[in-house]
Amino acid sequence: MTVRDARRLAACLTLSLAMTSGSSRARSLQIVPSPNEIAGGPIVYSAVVDGIIHPVSAEYMIDTIRRAELAGAVLVVFTLRTPGGLLDSTRAIVSSMIASRVPVAIFVSPSGARAASAGFILTIAADVAAMSPGTHIGAAHPVEGSGAKMDDITSKKATEDSAAYVRTLATRRHRNVELAAQAVTESRAFTEGEAAAAAPPLVDVVARDLPDLLRQLDGRTVTRFDDTTVVLKTRDARIIPLEMGLRQRILSKVADPNIAYLLLSLGTLALTIELWSPGAILPGVVGGVSLLLAFFAFSVLPVNYAGLFLVLFALFLFVLEIKVTSFGLLTAGGVVSLVFGSMILVDSTLPELQLSLGAVVPVVLGFAAVAVWLARLAVAAQRQPSVMGAAAMIGEPGEALTVIAPGPAGQVATRGEIWNATSTEPIPKGAPVRITGVDRLTLVVRRD
Repeated sequence: MTVRDARRLAACLTLSLAMTSGSSRARSLQIVPSPNEIAGGPIVYSAVVDGIIHPVSAEYMIDTIRRAELAGAVLVVFTLRTPGGLLDSTRAIVSSMIASRVPVAIFVSPSGARAASAGFILTIAADVAAMSPGTHIGAAHPVEGSGAKMDDITSKKATEDSAAYVRTLATRRHRNVELAAQAVTESRAFTEGEAAAAAPPLVDVVARDLPDLLRQLDGRTVTRFDDTTVVLKTRDARIIPLEMGLRQRILSKVADPNIAYLLLSLGTLALTIELWSPGAILPGVVGGVSLLLAFFAFSVLPVNYAGLFLVLFALFLFVLEIKVTSFGLLTAGGVVSLVFGSMILVDSTLPELQLSLGAVVPVVLGFAAVAVWLARLAVAAQRQPSVMGAAAMIGEPGEALTVIAPGPAGQVATRGEIWNATSTEPIPKGAPVRITGVDRLTLVVRRD
């Protein structure tokens, strides 16, 4: 081996070690052979986004775009069905779409679906915007994420900011700027026919399904965000579907309002049980995890904090019922507070973001039943005779060890002890007695 060969070998080994000693994320992004080169044909990556746009769905879409780039795909198609979501997550997705080396298509499908609010922004920002018959987009007016009503100045600032953002995207994508702005400022929505027939249009293609979309896109020239052009070759392309990972699916389900509500209720109840029985450990662990997941969901959902406080106040009243004898008034107040708090907990007109009665009613009835059961246990415990102190002596049987006459004290044996005792009636020695009172260290007895 020559010196030059040795140097080349050392360089290769050094490069290999440098590539394998990176972070786990860097290792996941290493260059891999393109499926186009292996299979000799174009591939299209397909992903379905069905639900709220939040950090989890943003991570899913960004990962899909990155994987498509590494695989050398000719197109990424996101089948989108969403009532809206967080603007920060939407901006992150749009930035990834703009920077992507692979063209990105947003396909609002199937019939009956919609891409409202954040979904409209994603549609406008895509390289290819497509819709199925019977779908609609729009209604992108910004709202406060906490569910609270914004004042006029704040609302105007948020609206103008979002409108400017949408106008920028529509201009760079050569779409109808005026209609795009109206979707934000006037909450306008558009059917697939209205969006495609506008001049210039809001969407590029109206397709029945994904195969029909790829058929129409074959040979189409797409202008990227930087004004470069790409000719799509989607004929006979292999479609590679990508689904969310297990972690993403779990977190996405947690962001459902009904799941978040159940986690909040379960977490509070479990922590309450842990406080009642310190050292149980399992209720504390379950309660802590449930509450953390619930708070994660509430950071995504439009939560009305008045409703949240009413729910927590109801749980406080249920706990207080055990400590205070209220003859059920605290439980009744807790039920009323829980019902009203549940009704206004999520402040949104969208059906996907509202609590269902199927989740609220079982929780209310369950908490009411638990509160009543615990209150009955508390009342029953209070009715039990005392087992400690002087009060525990009342009613206990005994035996007279001496003659007990009214006035002077005699002696009785009870509970294995010898006590001085007095009585209002004469009691002979050896007679059974019953304790009726305790005066310091002297018992008051009667003949049994």
